[in-house]
Amino acid sequence: MITVTRISKGKGPFYQVDLSEGDALRVSEDILVRYRLLKGQELTDETLQEIRKSSGFDFGFQQALNYLSYQLRSEKEIRTYLKDKEINLEDRNKIVERLKELDLINDLVYGESFVRTNVRLSDKGPKKLAQQLQQKGLKPEIIEQALFQYPDTDQQTIAMQVAEKLYHKNHGKSHKELIRKIQQNLLTKGFTQEAIQQAIANLPQEVDQEQEYDLLVIQGEKLWRKNLRFEPKKRKMKIKQSLYQKGFDLEMIQRFITEKEEECE
Repeated sequence: MITVTRISKGKGPFYQVDLSEGDALRVSEDILVRYRLLKGQELTDETLQEIRKSSGFDFGFQQALNYLSYQLRSEKEIRTYLKDKEINLEDRNKIVERLKELDLINDLVYGESFVRTNVRLSDKGPKKLAQQLQQKGLKPEIIEQALFQYPDTDQQTIAMQVAEKLYHKNHGKSHKELIRKIQQNLLTKGFTQEAIQQAIANLPQEVDQEQEYDLLVIQGEKLWRKNLRFEPKKRKMKIKQSLYQKGFDLEMIQRFITEKEEECE
């Protein structure tokens, strides 16, 4: 029969119970009391098995409580955490159920809190938040309900703020390319088409023709130097294509090429 040789305080709320066979158990105070564990006590194989089983649950439960003490977690996050802590599947299931009973795991509460925090602190749209909640294991119907915390008015305000910020960071782009970049950025951040259209409509629509041409010249000069190795006809075609892809007006492009040809002559 196996005997308890020593009991000492371990990390956190746990105790270490050393056994005569050289093994050690990590148990909670509750298990110490429940099984009346004392130095010199003899344990049957059956009792030892019960203690081991209870210890796994207790240890995992305390680890989960500690993990939850920092912030709210989704059920999937808790399950992944317990798995990483090498808690067996049976105990993981029991721990999750117990945490649900105590209302310490609630994916709807988690989802709503996640959405409210991101509306307040981030520049992400609802589609992006839905993707992130899906990655955290929330079910589609719960995600849909959680997104009620993201009103359309807030989405439109945030989308407009993002669009205006990007608009004023114009680094040599044509008006058309800048608008295209802003649209793509808003789409990537997860805003709806309606919010994107409204944000774009809120930006200045009139193009300063001289400023636009100045930007074209800067881009055009780079392209002219880059394509000097080509014969004139091919060079002209390549520059036209590149500037058009950058969103510049064809009439302006032709004006630049004509001026460069006259300069070279």
